Amino acid sequence: MPESDPTTDLTTVAAPSRLSPRRLYRTVAIAEAVTWTLLIAGMILKYVLDAGDVGVRVGGFLHGFVFLAYGMTAVLVGLNQRWSVRLIAGALLTAVVPYTTVPFDRWLERRNLLDGAWRRTASDDPRDHAVVDRMLRGLLRHPVLLAVGLAVALVAIFATLLALGPPGR
Repeated sequence: MPESDPTTDLTTVAAPSRLSPRRLYRTVAIAEAVTWTLLIAGMILKYVLDAGDVGVRVGGFLHGFVFLAYGMTAVLVGLNQRWSVRLIAGALLTAVVPYTTVPFDRWLERRNLLDGAWRRTASDDPRDHAVVDRMLRGLLRHPVLLAVGLAVALVAIFATLLALGPPGR
């Protein structure tokens, strides 16, 4: 079987170095806070100013999508950075309380928990032999496929939740 050409094989192209775990996590954490603002503004328009529900529909749609993306990002970055299960759960919980993803990001930063690159190769660390770490490295070595897979999963989860109806029904 011929070797793949790294200039044409999009499944093995390295992710840009500027998209570090820190940058990805921070970007999605900020986006999650921004969509909280949109949702809250929509709720004020609807319930205080009686201006209809388009603001809630749009803000809720965007917030729901980014909320799920933040959850996926927190798990991906948490596994890469070797956060404890408790810390990953804490990251997920910050998306539930408005505006807490950004202070949590700052908290992680102060503790150097966002330092480092994507772990695409094994190290001498004994944890690198764990199944989860081996799977993560395999996914990270194919960033385009990983991104497409996460996007498909995100859309599938979001579509399923939309089909089930809005929260509270």
